[in-house]
Amino acid sequence: MSQKRIEQLVQGLAEPIIEELNYELVDLEFKKESGNWYLRFYIDKPGGITLDDCQKFSELIGDKLDEVDPIPHRYYLEVSSPGLDRPLKRDQDFVRFKGRKVHVKLYKSVNGAKNYYGELIGLEDGKVVIQDGELVYAFPKQDIAVVRLVIDI
Repeated sequence: MSQKRIEQLVQGLAEPIIEELNYELVDLEFKKESGNWYLRFYIDKPGGITLDDCQKFSELIGDKLDEVDPIPHRYYLEVSSPGLDRPLKRDQDFVRFKGRKVHVKLYKSVNGAKNYYGELIGLEDGKVVIQDGELVYAFPKQDIAVVRLVIDI
């Protein structure tokens, strides 16, 4: 079974638990690193996620994964907060964080650069729109490696 298929299957198992706990599933990844497989959940909730929240979700999703057993080999389960520099992935993320400063990293250079910073204007016609001073950029989502919030200190 492919990594993408496992991620989709696991997400389907996690969504009812996420809804029951009133959390948000920010991201989910299943990947191999240094010879080991990792299943990572990044969760959030209004006011922020705590260690107790991560533990509670980890226990519930762990039980569900043991019951269904969708992954045919050994893996490590990790649950954490998405962090202050969380990635923006879903369409609703681009609405929720409109007006915040973001970092857009592209797969290929545009005008000699792969990294752009600016205020998030939103998602329009499948393009992430940001403004940097007087300049406005619109990047097609499929050309973007990641969009992350910038931490203002």
